[in-house]
Formats: sequence, C-alpha cells, structure tokens
Amino acid sequence: MLQDAPSRTAHRVAMHRAAHQLLDDPRIFDDPLAISISGLGAASERRAQAGRLDTRTARYLRAFIAVRSRYAEDQLAAAIGHGVRQYVVLGAGLDTYAYRRPHPADALRVFEVDHPATQLWKKERLAHASIPIPESLTFVPVDFEHQMLAAEMARAGFRTGQAAFFAWLGVVMYLTLEAATSTLAFIGSLPAGSGVTFDYALARNALTGAERMAAGALAARVARAGEPFRLFFEPAGLAGLLGGLGFGRLEDLGAAEINGRYFQDRTDGLHIGGGLAHLMTAWR
Repeated sequence: MLQDAPSRTAHRVAMHRAAHQLLDDPRIFDDPLAISISGLGAASERRAQAGRLDTRTARYLRAFIAVRSRYAEDQLAAAIGHGVRQYVVLGAGLDTYAYRRPHPADALRVFEVDHPATQLWKKERLAHASIPIPESLTFVPVDFEHQMLAAEMARAGFRTGQAAFFAWLGVVMYLTLEAATSTLAFIGSLPAGSGVTFDYALARNALTGAERMAAGALAARVARAGEPFRLFFEPAGLAGLLGGLGFGRLEDLGAAEINGRYFQDRTDGLHIGGGLAHLMTAWR
C-alpha cells in the first residue's frame, strides 16, 4: 500500500461486503453497518451502485469476502465460548464487528490493528456514518515496516498472559514469508486456547491450469492497485510451519468444504469459485 494513503484493497473489500447486503438473499454474512461505512451513495442509488459489482468474477469474490468474515466470526464465537476475552483484528480495514457487537470491556476487549493511514481513514468513515466507537475497542496503529506487533500490542494494553483470538483476513498474501511467520510466531507464543483465522493464496503448483489463469488475472489487478500478492502456500507446507510455531489443531478449508458448509441449497447460485484461496484456523 502507499505509505501515506489508506489501503485501496480495504476499500474494495468494504464495497463487496456492502454489495453482499444489497444483492444476496439469504446473506451469508449479515452486516447492517457495511453499507453506511463503505461510503456507498444515497439510498436510492445504492442498489444500482452495487449492481456494477455483480459480474461473474465479482460474485465469486463477493462470496469469498462474505464467507471468510462469517467463518472468522464463527470461530471467534467458539473462542469466546471457551473463555477467550481478547479479540484482535489484524489488518482491520473497515471491519465492523466491534460496532455491530459491542461487548462490555470486561467481557471482550477488541483490538483493531492496521496501518496508521488506513486507521485514520476508518475513523473518518465512522464519524461520517455516525457510528459510535465502543469503550471495549482499542485502535492499534502499526507500521510494520518500522514497528513490532508485539511491542505495539503491549503498549495498547493487550495481555500476553491471557488467551486471545485473531482474525487476519485479506492480508497474508500481501506479506513476505518473514513478516507472516513473525506474526504467527507471536500468536503461537500466547497461552493455550489462543487461535487465529486467516485466508491464504495457494501456490501455483497446487492449482489447475484454469485456476492459474484466474490467479494471474487477479494478481495483475491487485498489482495495478499498488498492492501485489507476495506469499503463496501449499497446504501441507503451511501445516508444517504452523505446527512448528506451536499450533496443535488446524482446520484448512478449500472451495469444496466452504461451499458445502455455507452455500448449500441456495437458489441464487452464490458460491465461491475455483480453488485460489483457502481458509485456515489454527489453535494453540
């Protein structure tokens, strides 16, 4: 991303989440704040604006963006049920969990971690949409080029002696292996019961010919936006990496598993296409 500008990817993701609220029924992921925070125009124009995001390729992407948020929050609910009281959204963008589901601070503290420029833009979007910031939320601005996540989290009041759950969506594929491993190692150093959900891009040798073409087209689009893909994994290699970092229980979902769990028996045909990305949850 550009150093002093908010992430273009974060804005595109927010637009797809808003379009999901307007175009898809039933919704995979219900987010009543997605439309207002995204910056879509007047109510009378919103459906037409969202309709411009309704190409075949955009439907696949919209379905994946919706389902990864749903999946992460399903995993968060399980973590809360097991006593986790800290939730960290890495690369939060315009994520709305803390505002849709405000908890008392002693029940669940939410930390939103993002680049300072993107976080400033989000605060402006919240103010413009008249969305209040709950007391249980802490913003953690981190410039990963110059700051360490663990140090900034500690400064923000994160308790490393307590379990935490992390959502890390739409980020890993933009990182170097060193940066991704450093963050996973930090999460893996936390107490038992901690976990993380993230999505990752499959290595080319794990794709079919058609999937490689689709992956190349998507990579070209994000590169033109100044945020190129950098990191790709084979599932077995990623599982080995996570095991070495202290994660003992993994769930890795490909397209077939995701469609079977979340898109079964729909009449509108909404589903994720191809096998370009997986959803992973890793637990300590």
